[in-house]
Amino acid sequence: MAPRHHPSIRQRRFGAELRRLREAAGMTAPAAATRLGVDRTMISNIESGRFGISDERLRRLASIYECNDPDLIDALASMTGGRPKGWWDEYRGKIPPDFLDVAELEHHATALRTLQTAHIPGIFQTEDHARSLFDLFVPALPRLEVELRVAQRLGRHRAVADNPGVPYAGYVHEAALRMLIGGRQIAKAQLCRLLEESERDNVQLLVIPFTAEGFPMAGDTVMYASAPNPHLDTVQVDSPTGAVFFDSPTHLANFRARLDLVERVALNPRASRDFILDIIGDL
Repeated sequence: MAPRHHPSIRQRRFGAELRRLREAAGMTAPAAATRLGVDRTMISNIESGRFGISDERLRRLASIYECNDPDLIDALASMTGGRPKGWWDEYRGKIPPDFLDVAELEHHATALRTLQTAHIPGIFQTEDHARSLFDLFVPALPRLEVELRVAQRLGRHRAVADNPGVPYAGYVHEAALRMLIGGRQIAKAQLCRLLEESERDNVQLLVIPFTAEGFPMAGDTVMYASAPNPHLDTVQVDSPTGAVFFDSPTHLANFRARLDLVERVALNPRASRDFILDIIGDL
């Protein structure tokens, strides 16, 4: 099997969980390779996401690691084998890989929670809003790359639109709602789009007003992507150098607790829609 030169976030996440199972069993990588009957470097390559494994080999490893969680094993098994191409793969090599990793996380998530304090949720951005954002980059992006980024961002909407059984909760600060990205008309159209999306049965958009008390992660952009098994959840946080991903049990528990605290200071869905309508009325 040829090694992957640029494993996706899903492939790296699979490997990270296998590493945790091995470490929980108190086993070294060479010892695990010996038990599995493979080259000693194979385990490290699997755990880094560079090599994939079959369902059968995954279950053998789980047995070697004495994992007694059948739901986790089945969830990991669903991630084995060849990775089918996703719609985001058409942009591979054309825009930063972080953009593709975020789309892949959204596509496979069983639930999504996001926090934005300075931006409209990417999954709901209009074409004009997204283009206006990318046009603000310094140094300026080539026109072709701007258009590719815009097209890929619009494609992310299908994670919610095509999967009505996947709940989405978005916490958006008033600052993000009041920024006139692209000018008054583009900003107004973007807010109207948010109102439309908030009517979906699987979507909750909750506004954090300026009058709210302080809350954890103020200033951050966060996405919590739930997986079929909670051990496989992943958190993505924006940074000046790109997306940062967290998946340790401690990090996951902390981000869940922080998002719960954010929800407490946010307006309820009805009040949030009324709040957005008031902002639209001011434009």
